[in-house]
Amino acid sequence: MTGRTTRTPLRVGLVGYGLAGSVFHAPLIAAAEGLALDTVVTSNPERQDQARAEFPDIRIAASPDELLDRAAELDLIVVASPNKTHVALATAALKAGLPVVVDKPIAGTAAEARELAALAEQHGLLLSVFQNRRWDNDFLTLRKLLAEGELGDVWRFESRFERWRPQPKGGWRESGDPAEIGGLLYDLGSHVVDQALTLFGPVTSVYAESDIRRPGAETDDDTFIALTHANGVRSHLYVSATTAQLGPRFRVLGSTAGYVKYGLDPQEADLRDGKRPVATDGWGEEPESLYGRVGSGESPLTGGGRPEPTLPGDYPAYYAAVAAALHDGAPNPVTALEAAAALDVLEAARRSARDGVTVTL
Repeated sequence: MTGRTTRTPLRVGLVGYGLAGSVFHAPLIAAAEGLALDTVVTSNPERQDQARAEFPDIRIAASPDELLDRAAELDLIVVASPNKTHVALATAALKAGLPVVVDKPIAGTAAEARELAALAEQHGLLLSVFQNRRWDNDFLTLRKLLAEGELGDVWRFESRFERWRPQPKGGWRESGDPAEIGGLLYDLGSHVVDQALTLFGPVTSVYAESDIRRPGAETDDDTFIALTHANGVRSHLYVSATTAQLGPRFRVLGSTAGYVKYGLDPQEADLRDGKRPVATDGWGEEPESLYGRVGSGESPLTGGGRPEPTLPGDYPAYYAAVAAALHDGAPNPVTALEAAAALDVLEAARRSARDGVTVTL
């Protein structure tokens, strides 16, 4: 047997067991070789019971302070609590000497993200940001196409996270209180901006339109962001809860061909349905009927181009990379400084939409 399969797993404390904690982080931590879900922090009795039912061997803590009081028994803290708590909890964990994973957005401002990055560096600790959409099936497929030069020089990148939710759901994600860091710009916008920066690099200017469309809504539910990258690529990014007819997830236009892909990666829906990632069961795969198309001169909806097999999505790769970083000194899969660069763009987008101007970075 190899050392990797016999080494002692790192003990993980997970703060928060709402949507992020229960659907994404807990299952992916439990599936990661080299990590073990040790403790879940939630004060909600129903969520405590849910966590025990799903992971019978875990411990429960009612508060982050209770967890950090036994920091010596842990090797990693994962912050999956509401956005407004991210900075304080990550700061406390780092000062307790523990590496940290923080769900996106890591903070409300780029300055706060950079302060956290500096604190982690000062203590010699890993600080990573959970940007799971870098491991979506369509994103992995697009990266492959770009690496192989299939599209030529990319001119325009269109990316959409659109939904049809005409009635607000409420909760902190839709709160109008700025302290909550709610709204789609910081929620889904964190994903589409991170993907654009990962694919096409730094941004020189940002223009945005942001609206509150639904009756009773308190914060943005329909936002458009236009980015000009330093290399000349233009990204058009859409996040919306008010889209009655959904557009393509990606439309990428290059000098020789384009790539159009409809539909969302299946991993979130599978995790919500209680399915768990297993390497041998086709995790992250989608049917051929959902493959995107690569071609030029004709709409993919009328048969233009060729089907491009979609690579399997791979959310488990994130925590595998975190484990490798902690065990072996491998690279941090998503750094706090990368998250800060995305927050620079999100802050500029908010200012652009508010003032009706294009913001230069």
